[in-house]
Amino acid sequence: MFPSLSRRDLLAHTAAIGAASLLPAAAGAAVTLSADHARAPRSLGSPSAEIVIKEFFSMTCGHCGRFHQQTYPKVKSQLIDTGIIRFELHPFPLDGLALRAHALCRALPETSYFAMVNLLLKEQKMWVGAEDPIAALRGYGRKAGVSQEEFDSIMSNRDFLQAIFDQREEASKRFEVSSTPSFIANDTHRFSGAVSYDKFVEELEKFGV
Repeated sequence: MFPSLSRRDLLAHTAAIGAASLLPAAAGAAVTLSADHARAPRSLGSPSAEIVIKEFFSMTCGHCGRFHQQTYPKVKSQLIDTGIIRFELHPFPLDGLALRAHALCRALPETSYFAMVNLLLKEQKMWVGAEDPIAALRGYGRKAGVSQEEFDSIMSNRDFLQAIFDQREEASKRFEVSSTPSFIANDTHRFSGAVSYDKFVEELEKFGV
């Protein structure tokens, strides 16, 4: 089972962010903090693909990091880029830090979203294991042009954070997601884990792809 993240935990984590970064703030990024932007679809692949894969993942989940580093690149080149599937990313934060990392990613323009997700998952151990993980996240935000003020606004915006947290709750109820990463094919077939590419394809074949 994953660690519990309750609404009380969510509100508690809107406290102080930590020490300011020693690096200068970059020019302002196009940060959007509306609930609609937090919930907007983040997908890659042909809109006409017959198979839509929803991945529910947590930014602090080691299994998610392993899937995205070892399996996802081939999924993208062989299945997404070829039009076989459309791939959607959905937040399923397992803890308060994951919620903050998802918030940073989802505050960015969609064109920057996937690059930030990939970077944070690739370097997951570095920022999750940092002495001050929030300060580490601030540094990643700076790479995307997010100023310190914008970053602090993201981290303390309860409505924005709640909109991300609610997506986890909805996935739990609608798809019975209870671990990450979990994948849903066309809203019906569910499989989970840091599966290999061959296993991923095998699951799609069970579904009839």
